[in-house]
Amino acid sequence: MTEQLTPEAMTATPPPPPPPSADDGAPPAPQTPQAQAPQAPPAPQAPPPPPTQQPARRTRIGSVHIALAAGALALVVVLIFLIQNTSSVSVNFLGAHLHVSLAVAMLLSAVAGALIMAAAGSARITQLRHRMRSERKSREG
Repeated sequence: MTEQLTPEAMTATPPPPPPPSADDGAPPAPQTPQAQAPQAPPAPQAPPPPPTQQPARRTRIGSVHIALAAGALALVVVLIFLIQNTSSVSVNFLGAHLHVSLAVAMLLSAVAGALIMAAAGSARITQLRHRMRSERKSREG
């Protein structure tokens, strides 16, 4: 009742020959009307791709916009920090004794650190500008 496939039985029937292609020069084989499928209308051609565009250049206004968005995000984070850290701490600095909230103490220390870094950066920029002026004067004179 069930047939077993042997290696001889599997190789006994050769595969059908491939249909002739249009580029080999032979005329296409006639097809019977039953074998023809209804043909769909040709697909509309896609519009040509737009010309490649240069990436948008970064402008000062765009940079300011990004900086403002980052600043607003940082402000939200700082506000959340201030709201969550309201416990009072004792701060002793150079003989001064203060009782302030933890958030205010940490915020003041961060602002002091930022001011120190800004002062160091400004000193370096001033030093570089002075060096550029002296080199420009030595070339001209």
